[in-house]
Amino acid sequence: MSSIQYSSQSELFAEISEQPAALARFLDAESANVARLAARINRTNVRYVMIAARGTSDNAATYAQYIFASCNRLPVALATPSLYTVYQTPPRLDGALVIGISQSGESPDIVAVVEEARKQNAATLAITNFADSPLARAADDVVLQHAGEEKTIAATKTYTTQLGALALLSTALADDRARRAELDAVPDAIARTLTLSDAAEDAAARWAIATTMLVIGRGYNYATAFEIALKLKELAYVTAEPFSSADFMHGPIAVIQGGYPVLIVAPRGRVYDDLLDVARQLKARGADLAMISDAPDALALSRAPLALPVSLPEWLSPLVAVVPGQLLAHHLTRAKGYDPDHPRGLMKVTKTL
Repeated sequence: MSSIQYSSQSELFAEISEQPAALARFLDAESANVARLAARINRTNVRYVMIAARGTSDNAATYAQYIFASCNRLPVALATPSLYTVYQTPPRLDGALVIGISQSGESPDIVAVVEEARKQNAATLAITNFADSPLARAADDVVLQHAGEEKTIAATKTYTTQLGALALLSTALADDRARRAELDAVPDAIARTLTLSDAAEDAAARWAIATTMLVIGRGYNYATAFEIALKLKELAYVTAEPFSSADFMHGPIAVIQGGYPVLIVAPRGRVYDDLLDVARQLKARGADLAMISDAPDALALSRAPLALPVSLPEWLSPLVAVVPGQLLAHHLTRAKGYDPDHPRGLMKVTKTL
């Protein structure tokens, strides 16, 4: 444990708390722009989406796989940037909408994918927090995140605004006013979810000596499991492994024994029953369960319940379900005596080839 003393209010906690305002600001600033882009995309021969991203942005891309496929019937592929930068054998991108997602817009490999797509006359779009970034300059069109400066290393409000950008684009492509209205309710839902800070702190105290952990989700919240696991790794230095509940049952469940920490992301939705069944099996094996859910049956299985105060449509649940995970990572980092604003060996902007 570190002996360093930190202020009671970290910059990370402040940025987690900014997420309702950041998402509301994004929706207000970019709705008209996204509507125009969607109308233009719909006039082209886009048959699938290719997304280039790294780190937290890659988890947002996983969310995009679900939302574009289920709501727009568009298959989504994740780019393999080394094919463009190292092997120099980029695939053909006929019929693709190529999206680069990066809060900084500075990673050369993500920019390279978008530049190659533009050379091939594919439609290109950048989702970034910086209008003057290399990624923004490389793409035909830009959706700005309007998250404001994110001073901490760990991405929180930029992840939320990336999810918001993808959700907004999906509703605009479908011209779905009902889903668009549902999206408008999310900033308030996030604000209410921030009240779980004390519950997350209690869970963190329970797991203060943990060095390994599992995070399980499925469907739209498969991305949430990966994002929460990433935050636990980069902030609290916990080896947190994310799994789909379906994949987890094909072998990894064997690692579970008495007291093993497991966090399950299980808001109501089509995959809820599957996640509930997995939770029951884990409890029977003696796992120490924490549960992010709006369903009483799931929360009752948990020794550390993180009860979502708002039930959103499943397609939007990742925007609120990630918040208790962010709070848990913050409080666990503090419980272990580490500085959540300055994780060791990391920089805000990572440039990979």
